[in-house]
Amino acid sequence: MKNWKIAAAALCACFLFTAAYAAGTGAGGQNDPLITLSYLNGTFTQQVKSMVDQTVTARKAEMEQSLREILAGHGGNAGQGLFAVVTLSQGQSLVGEVGCEVMLRVGSALCGSPDSVGLIDTTSGSVLGSGQPLEANHLYMVTISGRSVTASAPVVKVLVRGPYSIL
Repeated sequence: MKNWKIAAAALCACFLFTAAYAAGTGAGGQNDPLITLSYLNGTFTQQVKSMVDQTVTARKAEMEQSLREILAGHGGNAGQGLFAVVTLSQGQSLVGEVGCEVMLRVGSALCGSPDSVGLIDTTSGSVLGSGQPLEANHLYMVTISGRSVTASAPVVKVLVRGPYSIL
């Protein structure tokens, strides 16, 4: 019977030693992390989503600011898909870059070009040559850089979409 008591005492001591060792190693701590599925699905996932949202929002703001700075040097509304109303005085010229669209709304204006190909009249499908007058409410497109619209009346108003400069 003595052997049984000694064996039971040794078993208890072994069990206590193992439990004490496990508690001392810090299971679930920095050296032995223990993560539950509910933590992953709840807290951790929400933290990751929040960090991603913050990063995307910050990057979007940076890109928008960069785009605004680039467009500021190209006639303000360039590339935004919006038409801007531009008022020209007699003799002033609006010089468009490739892709610029112009529509004469008030007054009269002439096409300016160093050669025979000036603006493309997208309304009629024709080519407007240098020195020819623009027709009101027709949409013109610049397909070769440096083509212009020169005001031939005291006040000229045009709608413009795309990169341009005023001379």
